Amino acid sequence: MKISATCSGGYSGQPERYAVDTSCACNGKAIEDLLHSLDAAPPPPPVGADLQRWELLIHDANGERKLAFTEDGSSASAPWQLLISELRASS
Repeated sequence: MKISATCSGGYSGQPERYAVDTSCACNGKAIEDLLHSLDAAPPPPPVGADLQRWELLIHDANGERKLAFTEDGSSASAPWQLLISELRASS
């Protein structure tokens, strides 16, 4: 599985980008398991120009899919933020 994550927005406006091939990453299985546990769609985006917005592009055996969520510190976005932390750690 290949996952790319791109962040925009926030106070600084500095973009962040991560790309992980889980077959090569030491925590690849953990990333895949976490992503599969997030079977629900990301929460709807809250309003706020100072919030970071993440776009995920996932390539796997089922094809390609895009997801997006806003990193707002809410409990609804917490599992998605954990996924981003795992991607950061493996990049």
